[in-house]
Amino acid sequence: MSSTVRTLDKNGKDINIVGFQRFGFDCEVSLDVLRLLYLRKHYVKTVTSSSESVKDDEQDESSATAYFSKSIYHADTQSISYTTLSRFPPVKLLPPSKRKRILVTGGAGFVGSHLVDRLMVLGHEVTVLDNFFTGSKTTVSHWVGHPNFEMVRHDVVEPFMIECDQIYHLACPASPPHYQYNAVKTIKTSFMGTLNMLGLAKRTKARFLISSTSEVYGDPEVHPQPEDYWGHVNPIGPRACYDEGKRVAETLTYGFHRQDGVDVRVARIFNTYGPRMNPFDGRVVSNFIVQALRGEDMTVYGDGKQTRSFQYIHDLIDGLIALMNSGETRPVNIGNGDEFTIGEFAELVREIVEKVQREDGVEPKRVNIVYKPMPTDDPQKRRPDTTRAKEVLEWQPRWTVRMGLEEMVRYYKAKMEEGSI
Repeated sequence: MSSTVRTLDKNGKDINIVGFQRFGFDCEVSLDVLRLLYLRKHYVKTVTSSSESVKDDEQDESSATAYFSKSIYHADTQSISYTTLSRFPPVKLLPPSKRKRILVTGGAGFVGSHLVDRLMVLGHEVTVLDNFFTGSKTTVSHWVGHPNFEMVRHDVVEPFMIECDQIYHLACPASPPHYQYNAVKTIKTSFMGTLNMLGLAKRTKARFLISSTSEVYGDPEVHPQPEDYWGHVNPIGPRACYDEGKRVAETLTYGFHRQDGVDVRVARIFNTYGPRMNPFDGRVVSNFIVQALRGEDMTVYGDGKQTRSFQYIHDLIDGLIALMNSGETRPVNIGNGDEFTIGEFAELVREIVEKVQREDGVEPKRVNIVYKPMPTDDPQKRRPDTTRAKEVLEWQPRWTVRMGLEEMVRYYKAKMEEGSI
């Protein structure tokens, strides 16, 4: 993809590198290297009959597929035979003094897996903790067996012991269908999981970053939302298990900070989208793209006048790494200030899906946009005030919504052709 499609930032400049060198931490990575990790098929060879032999050729060492196992897809039985022999993508060789031991809870999830990719390519030692409730092993399977990588199936509700320098605490279901599926489990994860990870940070003197959420602002009465806004949250509604869970997790984080001197960071993440997002998690971006690619009606809940601000995953990872390595202990909004009504956003997704289909030689089918009743307590407006992030982190989003959507459409389209969606 990278050789045929230019990716331009908000200023019209090519994006070839993500990340930056700041706060003594280098997180610059080639965009093409990251794309190799998610814009690829899970198999390299396809055979059409069970009797067809597969010749085990030596692969071209310079090709993208040289870094992945040569799993074989059997088209007649729709099965895949995985191999374990693979060459890992190149990672930076860091001296021990610069190589950090980093724990990522929820590291097999959507955001976590992209963070893991970045930290691994940068040459750090990464341990992923995940119970795979919403995460998937396939998101980080390309690192399994690497000397710098470890994956542990574990629920953060139970204590965990490890030596580490930094903890990115991302573990918690984040989409409404997932976090409402077991509300008690969701709030337990937010409270007990955060308690356990803060206890670990206290013992190991690790720096601790919690991924909080724009949901702490509830259905806001202040627009856009600055970090010092206290929020407007229904404490007993169907979304409260997540909203109030994250609010109490922040309270707990600052309790450990004031009482025990734990070095903490709080990232309030606004709507994020990108490759590896679960296509069936009920979130608006994945819903729209999958429906449009399948030629189905696109479903808008409510009148489509409610607004959202969407940021691309690489911008979020830049923001999280910047916050972790900065000296800022106050909460920081990480999001994109470009605001869309949901109705406008649906039309944009439809237009981009048709563009990608035409570029790939497929005549698109025009899909309809249909409206259904609004879910309970769904916020009417959501846009971050990112002044603090710009001032203290020197961070702001680079990806336009259009560029990010185009890459995500190509990702889902490839997954559908592969048969994994």
